[in-house]
Amino acid sequence: MRYVFNPHPVTSLPIAGTDARFPVRRIFCVGRNYAEHAREMGAADQAEGREPPFFFTKPADALVGGDGELAVAYPSLTANLHHEVEMVVALCDGGENLAVEDVQRLVFGYAVGLDLTRRDIQSRAKEKSHPWDMSKGFDQSAVAGVIAPAAQCGHPATGRIWLNVNGQLRQQGDLADMMWKVPDIIANLSTMVRLEAGDLIYSGTPAGVGPLLRGDVLVAGVEGVGGLCARIV
Repeated sequence: MRYVFNPHPVTSLPIAGTDARFPVRRIFCVGRNYAEHAREMGAADQAEGREPPFFFTKPADALVGGDGELAVAYPSLTANLHHEVEMVVALCDGGENLAVEDVQRLVFGYAVGLDLTRRDIQSRAKEKSHPWDMSKGFDQSAVAGVIAPAAQCGHPATGRIWLNVNGQLRQQGDLADMMWKVPDIIANLSTMVRLEAGDLIYSGTPAGVGPLLRGDVLVAGVEGVGGLCARIV
C-alpha cells in the first residue's frame, strides 16, 4: 500500500524482562476513582458511591513512556499543570459487554503512570459546560513506566501507590481504596466501546493532586508493580 506520507510510528512501552514492546492502541482514564480525590475535586456524590465510573481518553501519541528518567514537556496555555499518579492496566485482548468474572484474562500487565492535567483549562471548560478534552488530551499528557507482566506480578488489588515531587511526598493511597476495582472498570468500559489488545486504562488517582513547575522531578511507585521517574522540562 502506498501512503501520501509515511505513517506515524507506533507508540509503545517497554516490558520488564524482555526486549519486546507493548504497542499502544488507545488510552482510557477513569475519573475520580478514589473517594478522597473525588472529595477534593468537589464530587461528594461520587465519593459516596452514588455514581457509576466515568471515562475520558487521551491520544495514544500523547504517551511518554520508558525506563530511566523521562523528560516531559511543560504544556502550552496553562499556568496550573497538575500531577495524578495512577496504576495503568495494559490489555492483551478485547471484547465488548464483558462480564466482570471474564475480564482478568484480558490483562497483560500493569505499569505506574501519570495523568497530567491543565487544571485551569479544565476548570474554565467546566464553568462553561464545554468539553474538557484539551485539559486532558494534550501532547505528553500521559506518562508511563515499564509494564510488569501479570504473569510476574499477578493482579494487584492492594498495595501502596505514591508520588514524590522533588523528594516531598505529594500523593499516597492504597489500591484497595479504588471505588471501582480493575475488573469492574474493564467490564464497565466494555459496555461503552469495544476494547482491544493494546489498550491502556489509567485506573484513577488518590488524593493530593497538585501543581508542577518546570524542573520538578517526580518519582512514583505502585507496590508490586514498579516505579516511574520523570522531570518536567
